[in-house]
Amino acid sequence: MAPQRFQVTLEGHGQANVYEGERVLVALERAQGFGQLKNLPRRLPVGCRRGGCGVCRVRVLAGAYDSGPMSRSCVSAEDEAAGLVLACCIYPRSDLFLRLETPVVVKAKGERALQPV
Repeated sequence: MAPQRFQVTLEGHGQANVYEGERVLVALERAQGFGQLKNLPRRLPVGCRRGGCGVCRVRVLAGAYDSGPMSRSCVSAEDEAAGLVLACCIYPRSDLFLRLETPVVVKAKGERALQPV
């Protein structure tokens, strides 16, 4: 039986097909390579690909997913509960609607701010 396929929409940039069990980041990179993602200021933000650097931060606006381990220094429990996750660590269970987020900007000790790309 073939894996189930889902649609991932990256707000303002386009759509990608992602397969059950596939990391969302992999699908987004594939879509960018095929020219399916538009209006990106540069290539997709990618770092360690293992949940430790926070570079591939996205906000899930709609949809269901499973997640692998993410460093709490990159994504706090509160962030994760609010839909802020790392694209390298999430696996779709339905179609997803995502927004790219810029890396964390430290405003003051312990205070963080995110800006949409």
